Amino acid sequence: MLTFRNTNIFFASLLIFLIAINFHAHISVWLYIISVFIYSLVLFYGSYFIEAGFYIRSVCSAKINKKAIAITFDDGPSEKFTSKILEVLKENNVQASFFCIGNRIKENENLLKKIHHEGHIIGNHSYSHHFWFDLFSAKKMLDDMQSTDIEVKKNIGLSPKLFRPPYGVTNPNVKKAILKGEYSSVGWNVRSMDTVAKDKNKLLQKLKTSIKPGAIILFHDTCNITLDILPEFIQFVKAEGYEITRLDKMCNLQAYA
Repeated sequence: MLTFRNTNIFFASLLIFLIAINFHAHISVWLYIISVFIYSLVLFYGSYFIEAGFYIRSVCSAKINKKAIAITFDDGPSEKFTSKILEVLKENNVQASFFCIGNRIKENENLLKKIHHEGHIIGNHSYSHHFWFDLFSAKKMLDDMQSTDIEVKKNIGLSPKLFRPPYGVTNPNVKKAILKGEYSSVGWNVRSMDTVAKDKNKLLQKLKTSIKPGAIILFHDTCNITLDILPEFIQFVKAEGYEITRLDKMCNLQAYA
């Protein structure tokens, strides 16, 4: 498996080999430049594709044979959309997971409580969801994450143990913060791209062809297009014989401390 550790071992060995060879025969500087470039590409891949498990293993699907999937939402609570999404879920008897941004909880405390009271789970999606979150120190990341825990616990009496990194980006500092905070890192294997999608029919068709047993679907409860397609998506999944189950149950995870 490609990981940060074995990648570093490989490229360090390669560098030592090139230096050793250079003592006996001149090696073009381009070999070093190309090696650094490839190394950078591997790090980019590992950082931006959470499914790779490059820095830390993240739960991105469930290894099951039965037809079951989990639906998750990021970036709420949203005053405009979350309550309507909850209505759709309730009408269809579906439980989901909401990875909430801490600084959006204060103005939407009743929504957070409603999410919890209706049987959904609440995950940690950082407090700030800062654009440069992945460049924070591990300590600053953990402080940010724990600020969300405080807001959640203040409202429902429980602290989330499931953490989804902002933008799905991981790196050594994210790993340190997750481990120190004793969280479980959660990703996805079906990314709806609902935040950028313009055509709801194309989005719905894409999702229909992506469904497979154990899938974790990533939506955002901040988008009108998500609200538009959600009822039909749920109906399609059920018609295909799938059960929509809660993330913690499907993946055998501890949702709260």
